[in-house]
Amino acid sequence: MTNSAVIRPAERTDMAACAGILNRWIDATPWMPRVHDHADVEHYYADTVFAERRVLLAEDAGKIAGFLSLSDDHHVTALYVDASHRGAGIGTRLIEAAKALSPDELSLWTFEHNREAQLFYEHQGFEVVRRTDGDNEEQLPDILYRWRTKEIQA
Repeated sequence: MTNSAVIRPAERTDMAACAGILNRWIDATPWMPRVHDHADVEHYYADTVFAERRVLLAEDAGKIAGFLSLSDDHHVTALYVDASHRGAGIGTRLIEAAKALSPDELSLWTFEHNREAQLFYEHQGFEVVRRTDGDNEEQLPDILYRWRTKEIQA
C-alpha cells in the first residue's frame, strides 16, 4: 500500500468492487463453499450491506484494495483485502478505523479453517469468545472474537 492510500467511507457505487473482492476470495479459497453466486453477492452488498452497515474502504491509486463492514452493534461483519494488496497493512488500518468508530469493543466471526485471519485478529488484540461447529450458512466451524479497550477489560 502506498502513502497515497486512504481509508474512507464507502459509497453505494463502491459495493460492486467490494463484492468483487469477496467473490475472488471465495473462488480462491479451496475450503470455502460458494453458497451464493457472484451476482447475488453483488446485490447483497449493494442492497443490504451498504444500507444497514458502515462500510469503510482502503483505496490505493484509485482502486479499492480492501473493505470492512461494521454493524451498529459493533460487529465487524466483513473484512477482506484483495490478494494483490495483502501484507501491506491494509487490514490493520481498517481494523484501526473500526476501533476508532467503536472505541469500547468490537466482535467478529472467522472460520476455523482461516488460520491466517485468526493470527491477524489475535495480533490486533482480539480474543476468542466461543466456537461453533458450523452454525452458519456455509456450515463451517467458526470462532467468535472480541476486542475490548483495556479500560473495559480491567
